[in-house]
Amino acid sequence: MRVLILGGTRFIGPPVVRCLVAQGHSVTVFHRGLSTTQLPLGVESVFGDRRELDRFRPIFKAIAPDVVLDMNAMCEQDALDATRVLSGIAGRFIAVSSVDVYQAYGVLLGLEESPPEPVPLVEDSCLRTHLYPRRTPDTKPEDFAYGYDKIPMEGVVLTQPDLPGTVIRLPMVYGSGDFRHRFYPFLKRVDGGRAGIVLPESIAKWVGCWGYVENVALAIALTVMDERAAGRVYHIADAEPINELERLKRLAAVVGWSGRFIVVPDALLPDWSPPINFAQHWTVDSTRIRQELGYTEAMNMQESLKRTVAWQRANPPSNLELATSDFLLDESLEDLWLST
Repeated sequence: MRVLILGGTRFIGPPVVRCLVAQGHSVTVFHRGLSTTQLPLGVESVFGDRRELDRFRPIFKAIAPDVVLDMNAMCEQDALDATRVLSGIAGRFIAVSSVDVYQAYGVLLGLEESPPEPVPLVEDSCLRTHLYPRRTPDTKPEDFAYGYDKIPMEGVVLTQPDLPGTVIRLPMVYGSGDFRHRFYPFLKRVDGGRAGIVLPESIAKWVGCWGYVENVALAIALTVMDERAAGRVYHIADAEPINELERLKRLAAVVGWSGRFIVVPDALLPDWSPPINFAQHWTVDSTRIRQELGYTEAMNMQESLKRTVAWQRANPPSNLELATSDFLLDESLEDLWLST
């Protein structure tokens, strides 16, 4: 099978490429050439900017991909451009999306005025009515956050008459190469010798959806390799949803930290206000991809956490602003509770 990947050189893309190559598929990656990622031997690169896709149509036609995997379609225009250029060339089109398309995400951010949505979410759960969730009154039209929204992007992908589409909705992804450094705030405290970590009760009980990058990559590769994925929407997420306290306890066990977790009722934290609505849990049901395409995790959670911790310790963020956490208190506020 000939596979063309748009993007795919930063975090999730490289393990997807490795999965496909290991299965004997021919892979070409269209990217800007800005990443230092080493792609497997035999993978072809086409260098270019997706804002100029039209001029690459002759090259894509020569590749004649059976499947196109778009790892980087962030908005409606991205999907419109890609499907227009590749229609009549590719056999199928797969777009990577996010579970932030759901109304539950709008409730989580306080954008939707409705009670918490029931979870786990399924692929047919209600979508957000509030579009462009990252846009604020101060966001400029040229900013990424201004146009970002996967909902209209998905709408384009799933309605092309001559290019069968698939949408894959991802959770919060962790693992080697995580440019958001999701585990760093916790590891910084543990490695700094803190005796305890204080969690507001609402955070301790909150359950989100997560996925280890190598497992996520395997699931994405399955949609590429299986024609039954055409026309379908799939969730990818860890099979076992756990709350934040349990997630941090498992991290603590992996790193051998013997400190204590202190869970404090929100009402006793007058100087703290929740950054999001933790009454809205954010979990998804991934049964569909497991039953239809035979997906199962290649690596269990303990090993996934262990590998992620090893990578994170070896690769601290150069910009600490990229490694903030909505799930941990400010250290000065935490110190007040640890000293009592």
